Amino acid sequence: MKILLAMDSTAESQIALAEAAGRPWPQGSLIEVLSVVDLTYAWNAPGMADALVQSAEEAVRCAAARLKAAGIDSTSLVLTGDPKTVVVDRAAATGVDLVMAGSHEAPDVVRFLMGSVARAVVRSAHCSVEIIRPRAGSGAMKILLATDGSECSLGAARSIASRPWPAGSEVRVVSVVELSPAWFRKPYPAYLDSKAMEDLRAEAMQRAQEAVAASEQLLAEAGMRESGTVLVPVASAAKMILKEAAEWGADLIVAGSHGRRGISRLMLGSVSEPVALHAGCSVEIVRPRK
Repeated sequence: MKILLAMDSTAESQIALAEAAGRPWPQGSLIEVLSVVDLTYAWNAPGMADALVQSAEEAVRCAAARLKAAGIDSTSLVLTGDPKTVVVDRAAATGVDLVMAGSHEAPDVVRFLMGSVARAVVRSAHCSVEIIRPRAGSGAMKILLATDGSECSLGAARSIASRPWPAGSEVRVVSVVELSPAWFRKPYPAYLDSKAMEDLRAEAMQRAQEAVAASEQLLAEAGMRESGTVLVPVASAAKMILKEAAEWGADLIVAGSHGRRGISRLMLGSVSEPVALHAGCSVEIVRPRK
């Protein structure tokens, strides 16, 4: 497995490094530690550009050494430019399977600017992306898989099933019934009679149950501890997933890059992106390799 760990000088990047170093990875995995130096504000400061690059080089060398000490093959690299595009371009050029980056929880403008990098990578990377947040302790993980039964969601389940995880880790599979929350409350919309509404509800519930069952089977065949549940919406799908993750105490949410509606950017913007950017835990958006 080829992983790109994008780092900067923040504490969040050190959290991402610690998570990468502490997890088991498939045999033969390689992690490239990348730091992108934005020289936009250093052009008129003699010597600043060189100092920034040297500092970044030392940081990624130390990070690579920590990964190697944990038994993970690693390399380090410093590039210059706009981090939002350089990280995505580097991931595409090297054909990595996963980009990992820390989530910046700084306040106000700083959070907005740093968050824009994570948002760009989540939205534009050709491969899977994980936004890492701190978790309590180490070892066994609680992984929440959000599925809608689409091939992309099954791909997310396969990704979990194919990778090693800390001993004792467990997976909970959830699917949000795909009807507007208002449609689950009476009175029903005027243009639908009660029978038609009940049929729609039953079909949506069956789709959600089948989606959960399909992912559960893949995980069970891989010998993972798993359980499943169907969520009846009282809010948007993204809010339901975030609520379930918080109540269960998930360490990681995993979701496919889009749903059955087909246009990946539409679904990514409506569900996966807000989940990735606003969850209280780490989030991995899984995309198939191209």
